[in-house]
Amino acid sequence: MLIGVPKEIKNHEYRVGLTPPSVHELVARGHQVIVQKNAGGEIGLLDEQYVAAGATIVDSAAEIFARAEMIVKVKEPQPGECAMLREGQILYTYLHLAPDPEQTAALVKSKAVCIAYETITGAGGGLPLLAPMSEVAGRMAIQAGAAHLEKSKGGMGLLLGGVPGVAPGQIVIIGAGVVGTNALQMAVGTGARVTVLDKNIERLRQLDLVYGNRIATVYSTGHAIGEAVLAADLVIGGVLVPGAAAPKLVTRAMIAQMKKGAVVVDVAIDQGGCFETSHATTHADPTYVVDGVVHYCVANMPGAVARTSTFALNNATIGHALALANKGWRRALLDDVHLRQGLNVCLGQVTYEAVAQTLGYDYVPADSLLA
Repeated sequence: MLIGVPKEIKNHEYRVGLTPPSVHELVARGHQVIVQKNAGGEIGLLDEQYVAAGATIVDSAAEIFARAEMIVKVKEPQPGECAMLREGQILYTYLHLAPDPEQTAALVKSKAVCIAYETITGAGGGLPLLAPMSEVAGRMAIQAGAAHLEKSKGGMGLLLGGVPGVAPGQIVIIGAGVVGTNALQMAVGTGARVTVLDKNIERLRQLDLVYGNRIATVYSTGHAIGEAVLAADLVIGGVLVPGAAAPKLVTRAMIAQMKKGAVVVDVAIDQGGCFETSHATTHADPTYVVDGVVHYCVANMPGAVARTSTFALNNATIGHALALANKGWRRALLDDVHLRQGLNVCLGQVTYEAVAQTLGYDYVPADSLLA
């Protein structure tokens, strides 16, 4: 198979779909890989390294999209990229379609085979291709929140850990999944008081056993979220419904009653966000203020630590990339129910139920297109 890796063009996005070691894995199995010039140069993955791994360097994204049978990316295709997709071409990347009707419509129109990293499941449960970026984003959420609590960044001028004689800050983490757990690890290290909310009592029990009296665990209800948010200096939103729009757990009314200069970090923004006041921002302009509360809603947070993120992502994605290249998309999806869960749009049909329901498309089960 001929596989193409274009340079990412989203704002401040320096990650790349394949690393040179991943290219080597594909080439060693008889596949061809073309990589756009300087696709990984910003993170030290030079064209010479790709050539040494067996790739061919090409000048433009247009050539990548025109020639490749499978496109491997990191972020969702931008409008110009969607326009270059063609019928039957495989697109393997993060998509996050539920809150993005424009992208969904463009992918349906293209009739490409669109496989989303974030909905591929794992044999042991969970979302293994989303997990590495959730780990990065969860850890980054605390440092981003801490930085924006500084007065010069618009916050109230608070040091999360306090100092002797001055009380530490209060961090509230909504959701105890991969994002929440990684945020919690960092939050405890700051010395702040930390509260984590989730509906999974067993998960809260596990966290309580690990962290003991260093954290407070609270069963998540609307009332509990409201109480916690009003006391918080920093709130991390990390709730995910696979493939669907994130639930709006923090209302505008709650935001209006928060401390002035408090910070909220919405890690669920790729799926629409779990704060009612959230809208996506970029690394170039990461925050805005609503009712005196600083909102950090960058939609590609891991892009800020792009080298770490690229290698972590490739560890998770290369296995399925090899399966798709070795077998073709139909056989690969038929053979692996977990990979099949990643098929979101195929040949003009929406094949992921949560996306279809959210955006008003007819749902066409993937199985019906794999015969």
